[in-house]
Amino acid sequence: MCQTCLSRRSFLTLAGAGAVAGCDGPPDLVSDEEVEAMGLRAWQDIRETTETSGNRDYQAALDQVASRLLLAQQVDPAQWEVVVFASPQINAFALPGGKIGVYEGMFDVFANEDQLAAIVGHEIGHLGAEHAQKRMSAQVAKNAGIRILSWVLNMGDVQYAAEIAAALGLGVEVGLLLPYSRDQELEADRLGLKTMDLAQYDPREAVDLWRRMQAAQGNRGPEFLATHPTPDNRIAQIEQILETL
Repeated sequence: MCQTCLSRRSFLTLAGAGAVAGCDGPPDLVSDEEVEAMGLRAWQDIRETTETSGNRDYQAALDQVASRLLLAQQVDPAQWEVVVFASPQINAFALPGGKIGVYEGMFDVFANEDQLAAIVGHEIGHLGAEHAQKRMSAQVAKNAGIRILSWVLNMGDVQYAAEIAAALGLGVEVGLLLPYSRDQELEADRLGLKTMDLAQYDPREAVDLWRRMQAAQGNRGPEFLATHPTPDNRIAQIEQILETL
């Protein structure tokens, strides 16, 4: 076997072994300070490009729910900024640096304060598990790995090296990053439900919330190509978590 072929095979073998060893996600390659700075910049961008809701009832409800959940985690709500945004999209988020945003469209989906707590608790759960940092680290690791692989293929004068690297990039996306993201979503559900329970909200309301979300969002693509679990799978997972509370 030629030395070039052996080198490529050795590289791919080591890369595969690394992927198996790193099935719990890559090490943190981005510092807490960098993640918080990115979160604050993202928040500033959203504030500059998205109008704040003028619905005082929406804002009061979100303030109350967020405050109870943060206090349950022994966090000072005064250190957080919580905003309802004037947009019909069904979405919510929490950003490093103590920022929580919920879009008006979400208020058309949930039925009560407990279900709003399920939404906010889930987003806070992402921060508690440092998912933003892990996602950024995964992207850094992915980009670096593909660059190295492309360099090795080109060094070996392999035909269609760029196309092979691009195809392997899709493989990393589908086979590693997206499943890892779905795991993060379920972990955030688990942490959010526990926080709801501590804050004396009814975590069982999360089941009806996701049924309502499923009805609001309609058909979805295959779960293996999605960053979020399908509502049916998510409901089943939530029901299992509720048995342990």
